[in-house]
Amino acid sequence: MIELFIRYPALKERLSHVPLGNFPTPIHKLDNLGSDMGSDSIYIKRDDRAGRLYGGNKVRKLEFILGHALETKVKKVMTFGAAGSNHALATVIFAHSVGLKSISMLFSQPNARYVQHNLLASHFYDAELKHYPGKNILILATFFELLRHRVRYGYFPRVIPPGGSSPLGTVGFVNAALELKKQVEERSMPEPDYIYVPLGTMGTAVGLLLGTVAAGLKSKIAAVRVVDSGMANIKKAEDLFNKTNILLHSMDPSFELYRFPRERIIIEKDFFGERYALFTQEAMEAVCLIKDREDIDLEGTYTGKTLAALISDCKGKSLNGKVILFWNTHNSVDLTDIVSKIDYRELPSGFHPYFEKGFQPLDK
Repeated sequence: MIELFIRYPALKERLSHVPLGNFPTPIHKLDNLGSDMGSDSIYIKRDDRAGRLYGGNKVRKLEFILGHALETKVKKVMTFGAAGSNHALATVIFAHSVGLKSISMLFSQPNARYVQHNLLASHFYDAELKHYPGKNILILATFFELLRHRVRYGYFPRVIPPGGSSPLGTVGFVNAALELKKQVEERSMPEPDYIYVPLGTMGTAVGLLLGTVAAGLKSKIAAVRVVDSGMANIKKAEDLFNKTNILLHSMDPSFELYRFPRERIIIEKDFFGERYALFTQEAMEAVCLIKDREDIDLEGTYTGKTLAALISDCKGKSLNGKVILFWNTHNSVDLTDIVSKIDYRELPSGFHPYFEKGFQPLDK
């Protein structure tokens, strides 16, 4: 029984949910990294271990999104992202696990090793992969694909927004905050003053914000922007917060309607770099540091930039005496055996350049 349903039993009867993950995910102290930073209160939430098939932050969102898809008896789901999208791969894997087909509508991004890895894994799980040079073309192509499926099969695929960050997907991280509350009560860690998390499509950060308010935690969300400001900003965060809150309140009035606590979300803007999925020197240094000191794998697009912000804030002394939780949204399930058996030429030709050209300079 997930914490959301324990605390709000009426939601269990009204909110569709399919168990996909291994929860609660563990918390442990980063003693070595903390020593380097001059802090004895840095912890990590291991959502990289969130699922047996695949980890990371998308598992929590997909439990509600795919639960609703199964309840409404759809046959296929469609989602969106960059070519190496972790969300697209997670959707493919977990949709496959519950008997649904997937379409991944993907646009170009700077090349990296993980792009190859994710594309091959998606192919292994029988995804229908589509590649487009830019977002505008992808938007037009989406209408065509939806119409094509309606004409050919008699139904529309269920559309899952980028990152799974609909109000329904965001509920997954409201539950995550309630899970954290229980772990604090069980003394897995002290109540965090700051929770560091990547800010992309915003469902993770906003869900944690709403969930911490509902749980009675006083934690602030340090949301490290890893996408353009047009996609992630305070206005959109407030809109998603309110819509998710209204959804839960409509299904269970005991889930209160809360004021958007603007003072409790800090959008860190200085670690994005030049463009989405382009690694930065600070991020890759952070990735190397935590691997060396704690034997934890991160990556350069999301979690490396988030950890770089945390390290910078520690060095700037703004976190002196504070309890810090780094929420690891990366996947640590090894899919090497799967992808090593696939020839990239089995993929649609639009993806071949990711295998035939070099990686971005900082991907070493």
